Amino acid sequence: MTPENKSEPSVLAVSEGAHLSEGTPVPSPLPAAPAYGQRSIAEVLTSAAASLGIPGFENRLNLPAAKRVCVVLADGLGRSLLKQKSAHTPFLRSVMQQGQGAVPVALDSAFPSTTASSLASFGTGLPAGQHGMVGYDVLDPDQDKVVNMLGNWDAGVDPGEWQPFPTVFERASAHTDVTTISLPQFGTSPMTQAALRGGRFIAAGTPHARTAAAAEAMLGAESSLMYFYVNDLDKAGHRYGCQSAEWEHQLEELDATVRRLNETLPPGTTVLLTADHGMLDVPESQRIDYSAEPALIAGVRHTAGEPRMVHLYLEPDAREQHSARLIESWRARFGDRIWAFTREEAVSAGLFGSVRAEAGPRIGDVMIAARDALAFYDTRRVRPTALEVVGQHGSLTKAEREVPLLFFQAQGRKGARG
Repeated sequence: MTPENKSEPSVLAVSEGAHLSEGTPVPSPLPAAPAYGQRSIAEVLTSAAASLGIPGFENRLNLPAAKRVCVVLADGLGRSLLKQKSAHTPFLRSVMQQGQGAVPVALDSAFPSTTASSLASFGTGLPAGQHGMVGYDVLDPDQDKVVNMLGNWDAGVDPGEWQPFPTVFERASAHTDVTTISLPQFGTSPMTQAALRGGRFIAAGTPHARTAAAAEAMLGAESSLMYFYVNDLDKAGHRYGCQSAEWEHQLEELDATVRRLNETLPPGTTVLLTADHGMLDVPESQRIDYSAEPALIAGVRHTAGEPRMVHLYLEPDAREQHSARLIESWRARFGDRIWAFTREEAVSAGLFGSVRAEAGPRIGDVMIAARDALAFYDTRRVRPTALEVVGQHGSLTKAEREVPLLFFQAQGRKGARG
């Protein structure tokens, strides 16, 4: 992984009260914040709803007026990977080659570039600082413990209270048929309850079963908004890496799935393909147990986040002192291979968008984002198998944060393309 362009304008200043020791590298500037409200994952469903004529939504992505929209979200499909592996996607390649007018071809994920944050932005139309799902796992200040935002949701956290805003599906369901096509285990999951609730949920296991269910659900509907979830790429990437044959096979399966949707959905249905984040491979030698280095956890009460975007929560007695020293230690250890910054700097830079009061304490006092092919683990709290993960995401690099937006209109059974 090559570091981001160092000529980007700086939006990161050294924390007030922090003094870099002689020889400590000058901090690398943070990239620009996600384009919330303009060209981010948060604008996909809201623009789709607006294109259906549903009141209360803005069509920021310039989608054409439609009667039916199917949004396919491929977990882990970074735009750079899609372009790099286009030989494996004949149908999607044909869509890209045809162009899509004023509809943008790329979007920003939410920050962090992780499923919990981006899917919540997708489902609510809000930045992470509003919906409050600010990482893979984060601090619950009320319990003074780290809680997971995906498969291991904490029993002490109510999804509807943690993320209290109405979803796009809830708002749209009064005006159109709203359907989610996904795997059975996600039907009543806390993640779904928090960020993707509303409409009807149709469970289907295999890709073929999901495309058949999608076609049947749209049949006869005068107006329809559909969400179609695919997670196989992300699973293959984590286990084998996004440069593996296994990942390429799942990309070919995704291409076939979208082709079937083109052939079986009602003619003229708007089909959008996007993703929640990208991915890059981290070599085993660069998966680092930072908890083994005392200077990197000095004054730290809790650790959370992704291996490529770590939240560090400090002891309350001397936060400013700990913060300055901690950032200096991380920069001294890793130089410009990381971004190290405070909660205040992240908020000021707009990384989380506008941040409501309840969500602020869920964000780390100090954050460490990998700029190079690195991953950081606290082995005091994660299983050893966590270090076996190859494909990673969560940080601010282009490979992780830029996702595709492909647009076409389904041709139906009589006019299959490709």
